[in-house]
Amino acid sequence: MAMNSGTTKRQREMARRQRQQEKAVKMQKRAEEKRQRGANAVPGEDPDLAGIVLGPQPRADDDLDFEVPP
Repeated sequence: MAMNSGTTKRQREMARRQRQQEKAVKMQKRAEEKRQRGANAVPGEDPDLAGIVLGPQPRADDDLDFEVPP
């Protein structure tokens, strides 16, 4: 971590504490989102496979907005 030579130890420590607080907030947010996903899950359903539609899938070029010359 390269700091400006004009920064004091107090400023560096305050910046470090602020980054730690921001990380803690992000961690709490992720934990809450994880709990919400778990609460919405259907019992017995694999979360990795949830929402997958079986059967033939649309072709990738069906999404094109222009005509492809033959």
